[in-house]
Amino acid sequence: MPNIQDTKILIVATNGFEEWELFGPKQILEQQGATVKLASLDTDPIQATVHDDPGKTIRPDMTIDDASANDFEALVLPGGVRNPDQLRMHQNVIQLIRDFADQGKPIAAICHGPWLLIEAGLIRGRTATGWPSIRTDLRNAGARVVDQAAAVDGNIVTARKPDDVDAFTQALIDLLVDRAESGAPETAEALQS
Repeated sequence: MPNIQDTKILIVATNGFEEWELFGPKQILEQQGATVKLASLDTDPIQATVHDDPGKTIRPDMTIDDASANDFEALVLPGGVRNPDQLRMHQNVIQLIRDFADQGKPIAAICHGPWLLIEAGLIRGRTATGWPSIRTDLRNAGARVVDQAAAVDGNIVTARKPDDVDAFTQALIDLLVDRAESGAPETAEALQS
């Protein structure tokens, strides 16, 4: 199993995130030795959905304003419909995503999470996937849309649905390991050329 010991990963979410798309990657990454932190709009507990039904709650570790791409090696953006739809309306969230991109750090978005990549202007010319209802949005934003469990293009990982969490998280782990083994982080300019 690849070693991501001591890797720090940020998850960004708010109310309405799809439960397994946050708890699944968090659990898998922590089992591999990573430190995973959750940032949200404030530090009040946020509630998951399981499809449309209420799910578990979790208390964020910090606010978006207190999170910095400088402190983490990767970013995870869970889906659910309400979660990314709310987050994309907050400029501080979009700027945080762009900060990760500017540093060439892995960004992983699942289900409706790629809406945030669209809002941040990161999807044009990329191969990506997502929940079937947002694939037109991805195409309209300039992505080459595929239907597979995990699509990797440069530093961006996307996935379709909760059933893809294992493949999604493994693709992120593989990016982190490749990045660590290469010893030199890619810049945004290198990733776009």
